[in-house]
Amino acid sequence: MSDQPLLKVDACFSPFLYPVYADDTSIVVIIDIFRATSAMCTAFEYGAEKIIPVASVDEARAYKAKGYLTGAERDAIQIEGFDFGNSPYHYMDERIKGQTLVLTTTNGTQAIEAARNAYRVVIGSFLNIDALCEWLVAEKRSVLLLCSGWKNKFNLEDAIFAGAVTEKLSAMSDQFKLGDGCLALKYLYQLAHQDPYKFLNYSSHKERLARLNLKKDIKYCLTPNQTRVIPVMKDGALVRMEVLAGSLD
Repeated sequence: MSDQPLLKVDACFSPFLYPVYADDTSIVVIIDIFRATSAMCTAFEYGAEKIIPVASVDEARAYKAKGYLTGAERDAIQIEGFDFGNSPYHYMDERIKGQTLVLTTTNGTQAIEAARNAYRVVIGSFLNIDALCEWLVAEKRSVLLLCSGWKNKFNLEDAIFAGAVTEKLSAMSDQFKLGDGCLALKYLYQLAHQDPYKFLNYSSHKERLARLNLKKDIKYCLTPNQTRVIPVMKDGALVRMEVLAGSLD
């Protein structure tokens, strides 16, 4: 055991609760598994230069009028008139290479907005989970796992991802002290880890996406380690930070 003071890891179940957890020192990991943070990680993997997250559709429209490529989604449906929605598959597109994108979503960009004044804000998904956890350990900072939830309510898919991160951080380092929130989610993930897709079978958002014929999105968003890129907030926009395998050893 190190003689250094233990760092905190905790989980916040929705943006509405964020002010209760906020401090000036923690790295905040934004989580919106179905589908915003998965789409963001995919966009950077496929060559996007920056992503500007905005809270409202009107803000996105203003950027679109200036010529930006824009994505907008509400209630899991792409809004008419925008280039993209919230599916990771929308961002597997040659058009995005080297471009600055603007994105607004029902939940994920709201969580980013809530935490935008944090010490540092990064984007987490199953798609970049190993790179994310390796980087968090190397940073030697307290961590807050901010679940976007669904319209400020708890949801299951964000919760099990927060639990997966908690379990990985605990296994990789003894420098962290777990708060009750992430400890509970760690136990939840241990129930789900063998088959997250099946575990989420009756979750509200999985059912919502399935009704919209988006099962392909669900499976992709639960697929680990499709990228080593961690999107990080800098000057109001997300930019890419790539963690090479073994570079933090």
